[in-house]
Amino acid sequence: MPNKILSKLRNLDIILAGIVLGVLILYTFLAVIMRYFINRPIYWGEEFQLICIIIIVFFGAGAGFRTGSHIAIDFLVDFFPLKLQKIITVIIYAISIVVMVYFFIQSSAFVRQMYITRRITDILRIPFYFIYSAFPIGCVLIIINYSVATFAKYFSGGNKEAGV
Repeated sequence: MPNKILSKLRNLDIILAGIVLGVLILYTFLAVIMRYFINRPIYWGEEFQLICIIIIVFFGAGAGFRTGSHIAIDFLVDFFPLKLQKIITVIIYAISIVVMVYFFIQSSAFVRQMYITRRITDILRIPFYFIYSAFPIGCVLIIINYSVATFAKYFSGGNKEAGV
């Protein structure tokens, strides 16, 4: 039982992104019907879609790094010996983490600015800091998941994949 709960917590990012994606698809379908068949468009739809897309992108990215589903060009690296592959992996890992830390710092400053200025969306009146907080949270998830996946794949007793 605890393993099942732990697995669900570990996959909370992809579960949330999947649910929001389903809601976005249903909403978009409903919006098309409302606009073109009933002639009553949903006026707050653009803001709602923006919120959904931000959540899907930044929470889904963490899961993508955990499962190795992110874009990677391994073709040339796979030709090298395993020891050199590990060195290249460490270099790529370090560069990626530095970039994600930079994004985290910048996005946190942006969220802080949205909080200080108390900016809200025009129609739904949702604070922008709440919406854009998905960016720094996503950066942290990417850093954690990429670290765990890289360590599991190259440095924990073999060349196995780190799955969900």
